[in-house]
Amino acid sequence: MRRQIYLVFAIILFLAFDGQAEPLTESKRHPWNRVRLHEISLGILAHDVDDLWSGTRKEGGFDINAEMVFKQPLKDLFHGRIRPNLGVSINSQNDTSKIYGGILWELASRSLFFNVGIGLAIHDGELKANKDNKKGLGARILFRIPIEAGLTIHGRHRFSIIFEHISNGYIAHPNEGLDSLGLKYGFLFN
Repeated sequence: MRRQIYLVFAIILFLAFDGQAEPLTESKRHPWNRVRLHEISLGILAHDVDDLWSGTRKEGGFDINAEMVFKQPLKDLFHGRIRPNLGVSINSQNDTSKIYGGILWELASRSLFFNVGIGLAIHDGELKANKDNKKGLGARILFRIPIEAGLTIHGRHRFSIIFEHISNGYIAHPNEGLDSLGLKYGFLFN
């Protein structure tokens, strides 16, 4: 499953750049103007954090997270913007890793931002709770709910705290869920 996660993320990165050759006008001179991304981010998250939404900790290690948020907003809503996102989280101890996609609603000022989202995640963890050190997640495709808040510095650099929860929403059994909490660095393209 890990090779498939890496391959999917490489394909997504390839698709993120606009390969159309156009004459360079003054407004299109900067190479970032050809990127279809609003933001890319990297983070490190504590994996399966205890006493949050899912309640208990069984798995260990930390997650390396990479995420892309696309430039074109789907909708403006309540002074914020809704944008699609794609990402991957790889666990350091071969516990549950995932690829995910969804939408984020972001409210941002010049120096502060907050976003919340919903989406789906495909994971390589256990479906049944038949091991003491593994979560039983009940289904291969899970719901993902992220909440993130942070600072934007010099108009391009973002530092944030993120919480994310994945679970099957009680549509399958078991539904132990998994929570992650961590820090991210993001780079804004526009």
